[in-house]
Amino acid sequence: MSSIKMFEKPLGMRDTFPQIFEKVEAVRNTGREFLCRRGYEFIKTPAVEYFDTVGKASAIANAQLFKLVDGQGNTLVLRPDMTTPIARVATSKLLKEMIPLRLAYFASVFRAQEAEGGRPAEFDQMGIELIGDNSVYADAEVIVTAMELLKQLGLTKFKVTIGHAGILNCILQDYTESIEQQNILRTLLVQRNYVGFEDAVESFDLPKTKSDALLQFIEEAMHLKEIQDIEKYVRKNDALEYMQQLAKLLEMANLADYVAFDFTLSSHMSYYTGMLFEVFATGSGFPLGNGGRYDGLLEVFGSKVGATGFSIRVDRLLETIDAQSHERQEATVVLFEEEQFEAALTKVQTLRVPGKQVTLQLRSSLVDEEAFLAHFTEVVVVGQEDVDGE
Repeated sequence: MSSIKMFEKPLGMRDTFPQIFEKVEAVRNTGREFLCRRGYEFIKTPAVEYFDTVGKASAIANAQLFKLVDGQGNTLVLRPDMTTPIARVATSKLLKEMIPLRLAYFASVFRAQEAEGGRPAEFDQMGIELIGDNSVYADAEVIVTAMELLKQLGLTKFKVTIGHAGILNCILQDYTESIEQQNILRTLLVQRNYVGFEDAVESFDLPKTKSDALLQFIEEAMHLKEIQDIEKYVRKNDALEYMQQLAKLLEMANLADYVAFDFTLSSHMSYYTGMLFEVFATGSGFPLGNGGRYDGLLEVFGSKVGATGFSIRVDRLLETIDAQSHERQEATVVLFEEEQFEAALTKVQTLRVPGKQVTLQLRSSLVDEEAFLAHFTEVVVVGQEDVDGE
């Protein structure tokens, strides 16, 4: 093996070191307990799926799929998201046993990177899927659950931005003159290229009333204080009434202060057909997570039921958790010499009360004692008086 390649990893892959691993486990345990108390059951799906089913049904671009071939010549993919595999499981079995269905997960997903840009090709997601309920109350439950989970994990400064694919589609249809123009503008919104959006509108040579409406829409629709403020851009329809009702439900849950409406919101996840939302928090320049309604995805697997859910990127979540939750953990080390081993075992047994971290270490094995001890808040030397660590 080349010494150059020995310590390298595949593009986008990351090692998880002990400190981060423990933080991930803490998030997993807190999230699992929280979601189980709310009636969500955890599920695990295979890391590898068939390309012709999950791979094609997923909204992840083909270029981002990790593909493999099995011994029978079938093309497989490493799961690029969790929503699509769960839709497969739900329609094949679980919906026959219970509906609505509330499922939760904590799992790694895989998305290939074309060039190294600091973006991981494997990352953990935590989320829920509520399958078999078409009502606005299901969407409200998903959003409320996302907000309360973030609070449970220690976040206080976050915002949930909510839009609706149906309302955006209606606006683009009304103020453009071709499907091609609609697709161009929608793609620019997925990219959050608002300058490009304005340039594209100008290049379409639309009637002034339409171009003015679109330009005003892009200025105002990202920062709406009230749901009613979008009414001047869109004719009355079911999607608008749906969002008005959703806004009222979130007010009833006393969570309106965490909500903003953005009807420019569009997702590369093409299976979102109705309400969709993103979560932002102080400490990260990227969305912590996203969710929405994806009724059409279940039809791919032969089931015509409503579905809604959300997922949170655990790596981004860890960046934003309040610094107080990252305070140095109390940790003790017991140092001993070879002839003191039995006494050291006795000392460790007395110190290892539930929840306390205690490490047993032969002192003569330390290469750099000062550097090693710097990782502990308390140092106990067998045969001497206890000494507080640095």
